[in-house]
Amino acid sequence: MRKRAAVLCGAAVVVAGTVTALPADASTPHSATTVQAAKLGWKSCATTNYPTLQCASVKVPLDHANPHGKQITLALSRVPHTAKTYQGPLLVNPGGPGGSGLTLAGFVSSSLPKAVASQYDVIGFDPRGVGKSTPALDCKPGYFNPVRPDSVPITPALEKANLTRAKSFAAACGKKYASVLPYINTVSAVQDMDSIRAALGAKKINYFGYSYGTYLGAVYAKLYPERVRRLVLDSIVDPTGVWYDDNLGQDYAFNDRQQALMAWIAKYDSTYKLGTDPARIEAKWYAMRKALAKKPADGKVGASELEDTFIPGGYYNGYWPYLAEAFAAYVNDKNAAPLVEAYDNFAAIDASGDNGYSVYTSVQCRDASWPRDWNQWRKDNWAAYDKAPFMVWNNAWYNAPCAFWPTKSEHPVNIANGKLPPVLLFQATNDAATPYQGGATVHQLLADSSFVVEEGGGNHGITLSGNACLDKYLATYLTNGKVPRSGGEVDAVCQKTPDPKPLTTAKSATSTAHGSTLHGLLGFRG
Repeated sequence: MRKRAAVLCGAAVVVAGTVTALPADASTPHSATTVQAAKLGWKSCATTNYPTLQCASVKVPLDHANPHGKQITLALSRVPHTAKTYQGPLLVNPGGPGGSGLTLAGFVSSSLPKAVASQYDVIGFDPRGVGKSTPALDCKPGYFNPVRPDSVPITPALEKANLTRAKSFAAACGKKYASVLPYINTVSAVQDMDSIRAALGAKKINYFGYSYGTYLGAVYAKLYPERVRRLVLDSIVDPTGVWYDDNLGQDYAFNDRQQALMAWIAKYDSTYKLGTDPARIEAKWYAMRKALAKKPADGKVGASELEDTFIPGGYYNGYWPYLAEAFAAYVNDKNAAPLVEAYDNFAAIDASGDNGYSVYTSVQCRDASWPRDWNQWRKDNWAAYDKAPFMVWNNAWYNAPCAFWPTKSEHPVNIANGKLPPVLLFQATNDAATPYQGGATVHQLLADSSFVVEEGGGNHGITLSGNACLDKYLATYLTNGKVPRSGGEVDAVCQKTPDPKPLTTAKSATSTAHGSTLHGLLGFRG
């Protein structure tokens, strides 16, 4: 939902066109000559990076229980198959909730081995409320404009200021989208996916989701198990904690990743000159935070914005060299310019981010019950802060509108499933956004799943990001449906991708960007 990391990636914007229908049954691979030619009116929306990308749109009911009632529009994208062997549509989703999936289709198609990608129509989509789909939600434009109140409510005035912001956002959503909010949720998005399947003319779909997209895929599989052909879930949401408990769980994991960054900086003291003791470096970071709370850098990077800037480092360590340079410049040289640049690149919210956050809150607040008593939030978050202070209150305020949300909540979906073909799961052991236990839990709940683990990895979104071991398992599965089996709790282990090196030249800056395109598409808070 945050602005994508402009320094490291440059995927072009996609424009939606109009639809007609796509190839026939994809339940088993078959020759492309037997597939009816597409008649959905796909139009080219090519970009420099993805020259074969096409776009379309499809109408679906706002309320699937009332199929002839008000209709909304979903934006679609695809990279068509080119091989003689056709394995059907592969729907992809980058998470969020609130992430646009249009460009992801191009990325996945170009990142898979050509022999694999060419057998699929890779289908991206903007879920209801997102991006090029209509209506696209934007409850309160500029909600994240700097400088926000300090996230840590150490005074009653700070708590009141942050509570007022959260209440105002929930009220704005309720006023602006009263007729829409009851239908912005995971189950409705899953029903939309099945409408996309039907529009594509496929009896079954293949699905590949990251982050929240793993929950979306698992819920689809629960509601429509007979329509799942292959299912890949990468960086897996714990479905037993949606969404209040999952967000509290993130806080501890992000604190660990922030400390991993401090240890990495200590390793390169000759570059950053912040010391060799991670604990003392961390103390310097909190001193920087305190100083920015009193005097925001360039009038826009205060304490909360500093947290926003460093949270992406918990998602992807490719950002560490940029964050370390900004940190060192501020501490050693009293130069805030690199920090402001890092904020602009990694954390500043644009209109797309406003839209993403509006959908994020709308889905999470509607999907499951949240405490309506702020005293519960206060108690739980201070308890977490005592042990893991880095992002606890930043995360709490990010989700706080759910304490005041204008629609009633639903019950989470029990995704336990014994009716699926083999499913392939990927998880890094030190993932902060979706901690490891989520992957282990889903492995237990999906009876015929196979669990591939990146040992020691801390990135969020690990396939198609530079780890050849992981990508080999993915390519094999998408080629022939085969998954690794060990008979144990984990079916295969890959070693983590090496941590980045400091940036010393323009060339090295480019080299550390490996995998950053994916993480730019996945965004943050997903």
